[in-house]
Amino acid sequence: MLDFDPIQILGEWEGYQIESVRRLRRKAQARILVELSPREDRPGRCSGCGRRVASVHDVTVRRVRDLPILDAETLLVLPRRRLRCPRCGPKLEKLSWLAPWGRVTTRLADSVARMCQLMAVKHVASYFRLGWDRVKSIDKRWLRKSLGPVDLRGVQVIAMDEFAIQKGHRYATVIVDALRKRVLWVGRGRGKADIRPFFELLGAEGCTQIKAVAMDMNAGYLEEVRSQCPQAQIVYDLFHVVARYGHEVIDRVRVDEANRLRHDPKARQVVKGSRWLLLRNRSNIDKREDRIRLQDLLAANKKLAKVYILKDDLKHLWDYHYPGAAMRFWNQWYRRAVRSRIAPLVRFAKNLKAHLQTIIAHCRWRLSTSLLEGINNRIKVIKRIAYGFRDDEYFFLKIRAAFPGIPG
Repeated sequence: MLDFDPIQILGEWEGYQIESVRRLRRKAQARILVELSPREDRPGRCSGCGRRVASVHDVTVRRVRDLPILDAETLLVLPRRRLRCPRCGPKLEKLSWLAPWGRVTTRLADSVARMCQLMAVKHVASYFRLGWDRVKSIDKRWLRKSLGPVDLRGVQVIAMDEFAIQKGHRYATVIVDALRKRVLWVGRGRGKADIRPFFELLGAEGCTQIKAVAMDMNAGYLEEVRSQCPQAQIVYDLFHVVARYGHEVIDRVRVDEANRLRHDPKARQVVKGSRWLLLRNRSNIDKREDRIRLQDLLAANKKLAKVYILKDDLKHLWDYHYPGAAMRFWNQWYRRAVRSRIAPLVRFAKNLKAHLQTIIAHCRWRLSTSLLEGINNRIKVIKRIAYGFRDDEYFFLKIRAAFPGIPG
């Protein structure tokens, strides 16, 4: 015979003792039913003030899920007491292992939340035989508690970018501490009014401490940052400038050339089908037949060859560490772009010239585009694992949890 109670050791429901344990079977699922009763030698603790209170106001019998014992789903049946506290009045008894209105124990909730870091809510709910809404609520509550309010003290360099949150061109903005690589804020929208709540959260003193902001060529971002942090240096990053070049120059020239070749269906189809080939970096083209296709296309079409070569050359502007050298390189590239007389390229070069100081700023602020690209890719994975999100707050908490940053 054992001289201890193994169930009590496995469970350890503080303040309660076991009255009975039964094993039931519903179809193929085993269930253990544990009936608990309050220990008479230990008065309850008031959930308001924390003092010990012996007087009970009323009792409600509750069923609470706990972690499975061995192969069986575990269900606790316990009298949930409301104490008559002389200081606070009627208050629920405070239990270390059960939230005030919880239907699952804290250890089960912690296990659910830990699994939600690795799996979709749907799969966690199926594993624990809990409802989808309950699992999501547990995870959301755990994220709120573990993350807490974001610490904005000492933030000096930030990066902001947009990402697609739903179909139909619906976007959200993520703002990152570029030095510590942690997500500071996520909000729906990509306009200047949409990111204003972040600066309000940062406060007037915090805004004055911002030294540099990396962003894409979004006019709304630019206007709001200059309004809230006029002393901050704006830095346009390589990835977004080149992406804009691809959209405004390469795509436009490709369409114009395809229209010019409308009387030559075969040649027109070659140009029309070359979009992704022209937008990709030459070093990322792995297939030999694709490299040959690109080489033949550029040899046959001078306009596409010019804009493709100037795209590759423009990237070298971000290789320079000294503003003077970067400016000399820019002047050379700008003259070549204007002399090409390719209308979309000339228009892009003149528009970019107006933002030249925000590009040359990378010489002082070496802000890597890989941070923003990595965050956006991870956000896509989070969204795909969850089959999309219908709750913005929950989605944004998931993003914050995925990028806790480097400890300061």
